[in-house]
Amino acid sequence: MAEGPTGGNDVRGVLPPVHESLLPSAHPLYRPRHAGRQLLALVCAAVFFTAPVLAMALGARQAEFENRKLTEFPGLAQGWGFLTGLTPWAADNLPFRADALAAADWVSRELFGEPPAFDRAGPDVGVLPPAGPGEREDPEALAVPDVIEGDDGWLYLGDDIVSRCDQAQPVDETIARLRALRDGVERSGRRFVLIVGPDKTTVVPEYLPDHYVGQACAEEVADELWRRLTELDAVDLRDELRAWGERLGRPVYPRLDAHWSDEGGIVLTNRLAQAVEPGVSEGWKIDPVGSWETSADLPPLIGRSGLAQGHTYALRPDGRTDLTRDLPFEFASPVRMDTASGPGTVDTSVGYLGDSFTLRALRYLAAVFGDLTALHYGEVGRDAGRSAGRMLAEHEVVAVQIVERTLASGNSVLLDPEVVDGITAELAARPLR
Repeated sequence: MAEGPTGGNDVRGVLPPVHESLLPSAHPLYRPRHAGRQLLALVCAAVFFTAPVLAMALGARQAEFENRKLTEFPGLAQGWGFLTGLTPWAADNLPFRADALAAADWVSRELFGEPPAFDRAGPDVGVLPPAGPGEREDPEALAVPDVIEGDDGWLYLGDDIVSRCDQAQPVDETIARLRALRDGVERSGRRFVLIVGPDKTTVVPEYLPDHYVGQACAEEVADELWRRLTELDAVDLRDELRAWGERLGRPVYPRLDAHWSDEGGIVLTNRLAQAVEPGVSEGWKIDPVGSWETSADLPPLIGRSGLAQGHTYALRPDGRTDLTRDLPFEFASPVRMDTASGPGTVDTSVGYLGDSFTLRALRYLAAVFGDLTALHYGEVGRDAGRSAGRMLAEHEVVAVQIVERTLASGNSVLLDPEVVDGITAELAARPLR
């Protein structure tokens, strides 16, 4: 070791033989340990990450109360992604999370007089002002809340806005992939029907705030999407849904839920039947026969609870006999409907792909279609559309129902080129003669 100018060893650049917190405070390498705060931070981190594991070991499970699947535990094969994936997993699976959100909601509203900021992560969460006239909002900077609170207690799903302002792909690409699906269906000798379920923000905008984050880009993309959908002859339900609301004296979307009520399911059923066999519904008679009540899907996203209510209907295709059937409220596996027959029903066989907006239509589809198989399109990616293609190939008509926000974002397995190719390949292998 070189000698210093005073004859001793030069220790510049050499770490001291003791921990930096034990050095004299005047030493340039001195750093305090912050023992108390560091210990508290470590304890908090340990609780945050181990509480879900301990709760699961004891049999507790967090419910999927946000209308989506909970984040799965990250795999070690993800590399550094394992560490970054721990936080969303722990946050999703933290026991009593719904209760914690409810408590935060109460504190924010009762003590501070404002709703809590349960917003998406972002640089300016909850404080970004809407774009001014002539300005474009930056999708990267937008921080749209999970739920938009409107007038008179109305709630709207933030994804209605996010889907339009932060698209997975442009509308052009989405239209191109839908056209590829349609063309493949028609080349196989079958007919193709595309039905778009409008967002609640589209059909019932009157309770939205006068200004909200993402308003400008949401309106712009929605206008473009509906205009471009005419190129595919998509079935547009907007006017009929509004007309039902006017007759009822209330919108067909519940105040606290993101999905339409049974009236939307009837409108969907009617328009699909008319597309397959024009004029078939002229003798139908539809009457309310009951009511339903269920937990609304939007309040839990902001730590609250609430109910959605609606009516069920008797659908008499021949004007006399109610043919509706109470089916299980799911179609993750193919659901076959084959009991409807007689005047006012549809004999043509239909293979149907839809999403959660179809759930309120199942009992009415069963009343009208004598040969229809329905499958949630979220399942078609399991084998690149091959199984779904084989199911659709058993029918003369291929119908697709897809909600507006999914089309606006372009983020759907049904729009995956491999899935489109898989479905159309199976149809091509089984052409209609």
